[in-house]
Amino acid sequence: MGESETIKIGVGAVVFRGDDVLIIKRAKPPFEGHWSIPGGGLEHGEAVKDAVLREVREEASLEVRILGLLDVFDGLPSDRDGDFNQHVVMIDYICDWIAGEPVAGDDAAEAEFVTIETALARLSWDTTRQAIKQALALREAFRKTP
Repeated sequence: MGESETIKIGVGAVVFRGDDVLIIKRAKPPFEGHWSIPGGGLEHGEAVKDAVLREVREEASLEVRILGLLDVFDGLPSDRDGDFNQHVVMIDYICDWIAGEPVAGDDAAEAEFVTIETALARLSWDTTRQAIKQALALREAFRKTP
């Protein structure tokens, strides 16, 4: 099996602070210059939830609390701008902000909390938009549960 035929595992975090959501602008390929949620690759021997917390720390300098699993998404090989030709299984979590102000680092050129509407307008991928919409709906359901 060649490198192009391997499947990688990534993690992502939809982080809420009040009514705002955290987004980052990618600083490196793939998708350099595009807005997304913080996330990255799972490292060998690392627990998935630990990877989520690490990626948010590395890309935005924030401490967050994981509320729960959001969903699992497939990033399938494509020829989109020749920038992405991998199969990545993305495991996304819903998180609440605990501490810190967003400061871009690691793979992020920018990191900021924005309104949901701003996030949805800036994001480059429908799958990421769907993840934020799902996270918002789940968070609202959690709030209504006694």
